[in-house]
Amino acid sequence: MNGAGMHIHNRNNVHVAGEGPATLVFAHGFGCDQTMWRYLEPQFRQHYRTVLFDLAGSGQSDLASYDRGRHATLDGHAEDLRAVVDSVAGTGDAPVICIGHSVSAMSGLLASVAAPGLFAAQVMLAPSPCYIDDAATGYRGGFSRADIDDLLSAMDSNYLGWAATMAPAIMGAPGQPALGEDLARSFCRSDPAIARHFAQATFLSDHRAILPRNTTPALIVQCSDDFIAPTSVGEYLREMLPRSSLQVVENIGHCPHMSAPDASYRAIRRFLDGLHL
Repeated sequence: MNGAGMHIHNRNNVHVAGEGPATLVFAHGFGCDQTMWRYLEPQFRQHYRTVLFDLAGSGQSDLASYDRGRHATLDGHAEDLRAVVDSVAGTGDAPVICIGHSVSAMSGLLASVAAPGLFAAQVMLAPSPCYIDDAATGYRGGFSRADIDDLLSAMDSNYLGWAATMAPAIMGAPGQPALGEDLARSFCRSDPAIARHFAQATFLSDHRAILPRNTTPALIVQCSDDFIAPTSVGEYLREMLPRSSLQVVENIGHCPHMSAPDASYRAIRRFLDGLHL
């Protein structure tokens, strides 16, 4: 590995495992780190090469790499993702598939649009191109602008209290309270200033306009009951994204890779098998 690749590996705490004809790059969501993939990613190692990493400002990444200017929009995270892919792609023409959860599904989309051919395909778990309702177009993102402003204000006033309250609600997964506690701990490990800044970049983003520009085959995996990304958002994505398909997983919450990992694995494997990589 050259010096640039080593820098990326250290910056984003990159880990590579498994072997296979394609490389799966797993990109975690807001307030999380790569450990949140521990229920899903190991199932792929027997058949694929897998890559885990931490977003800038998250987990064991180099916190100094978080740039409030560059990461004020998701474009900065998309650039980071492209750098991680370049550092792990290796030689030859082995295809790379991005598996992104929530906000990272949109970062993957931005990376794909900026560099067509970067990914052979992309899997989008609980994605949303825009969280705020748009009365002018009839788009239903699930939140009003006032809702998002209240969320950001709550993070400003008492981040730890916000994390303790919101994490179990976001996780959902009734009957699996340990998962909500796990997500709350992850939120609380985050630097509050970085988390607040990233939340603004996430929840105020609107990437609806670029959806028709994506030419990469995409699987949208939506949960049957998810207040962060309701099923109407998945249906909108399927309609607006060329070469996309939608799979609804029976799951309450926003983290199917944790609370419904087997169903998520089956949906993703069917999609990957159909690509004939």
